Amino acid sequence: MNSNQKARNQQRQQLRQARRALSPHEHAERSAGAIRQLVRHRLFRSAQHIACYLPNDGELDLTELITMVDAMGKTAYLPVLSALHRHHLHFLPYAPGDTLVENRFGIPEPVIRSRCVINIQRLDLVLTPLVGFDGQGNRLGMGGGFYDRSFHFLRRRQHWRKPHLVGMAFDLQYCPTGLPNQDWDVPLEAVVSETGIIEF
Repeated sequence: MNSNQKARNQQRQQLRQARRALSPHEHAERSAGAIRQLVRHRLFRSAQHIACYLPNDGELDLTELITMVDAMGKTAYLPVLSALHRHHLHFLPYAPGDTLVENRFGIPEPVIRSRCVINIQRLDLVLTPLVGFDGQGNRLGMGGGFYDRSFHFLRRRQHWRKPHLVGMAFDLQYCPTGLPNQDWDVPLEAVVSETGIIEF
C-alpha cells in the first residue's frame, strides 16, 4: 500500500466515524435539509431518470427523496452489483414497496431483471453516496471503486456530461485540505449538503 492509499484510508476512517457520530435526529434533519436543497436545483427539476441509493453506513438518507421522485412521475433507480463485471454497477428502477434483497455487502438492492436494467448513459442524474469530498469535486468513496469504474466514460467527455454525477453529503464530510486523488477517479459535477449546493 503506497502513501497515497494510506492517506485515503486514514481519512476515510475518520470521516466515517464523524458521520456515524450523528444522532438519529441530527441525521434525519440534515438528510431532509439536503433533499430540500436538491429538489430546487435545475439538475433535479429537469431530470426524469434519477439514480439514488439506500443508506448502509450512515450515508445521507435518500429514502424520502425516492418517495418524492415516484410521486412526481419521475423514475428512481438503485444500484445493483454486476455479476459479470467486477466492481461495476447496474441500475434498476425502484419504487417504494418493491422487493429488495441484500447483496454480498449486506446492502439492499432490487432483484436483478436484465430487461429492466437501464443503459447507464440514459440516466439523467446520478446521486452518489460518499465518505468525503473537497473543493475540486474529488470524491472519497468506500474504497471499492464501483462508481468510478461504472462512470469512467465521463472522464473522456469534454463538453457534454450525461448523466450528471452529484454527490450527497453532510457538511461535516467536507475536506478543506483536499483529497489525494487517483488517475481513475471520476470527479463530481456538484455536491449537495444540508446547507447548500457546491458546483465544480
